[in-house]
Amino acid sequence: MDKVRNYDVSFSGLKTGKHKFRFEINKEFFQLFDTEQEFTNPRITADVLLDKHSTFLEFDIEVNGTVELVCDITTENFDHPIENEVKVLVKFGEEYDDSEEDVITIPTSDHAFNISQLVYESVVLSIPMKKVSPEVSDEDLAILEKFSPKEAEEEENKSDPRWDALKNLKNKN
Repeated sequence: MDKVRNYDVSFSGLKTGKHKFRFEINKEFFQLFDTEQEFTNPRITADVLLDKHSTFLEFDIEVNGTVELVCDITTENFDHPIENEVKVLVKFGEEYDDSEEDVITIPTSDHAFNISQLVYESVVLSIPMKKVSPEVSDEDLAILEKFSPKEAEEEENKSDPRWDALKNLKNKN
């Protein structure tokens, strides 16, 4: 839990205005979370811009870098760019509340805000569902398309006689 504190942005003692922070995100960062990753070798930076106001904080977090993915077609590793931006308004209240999408409430007694969860979500949401290497040839894609299952075409006008009989009963009443 102590390593999560490495991603705290301490705002107490800072003057009102804009402040910049930078965090290096690597595989040790992702080991803090108890989930299996779909990628390896993350080389990411998180640039945090804190705009401190007297009653609230504005965070603009930009995540940039690369991760290594395994191609779904060729099973070869390739680098995938990660680019994402998160804007969050942090206000003060009685207890922690992140039920709103872009507004997080933290206790008035807090002196720092931890960005680790926001950075983690930014990276994970940047990973595509279908991982295709940019080096996959058009021939490989054509072969894949040829042997892919085709969607069954539905016949719109063909009806089931059992349902037709029930419709006839409905129409008589």
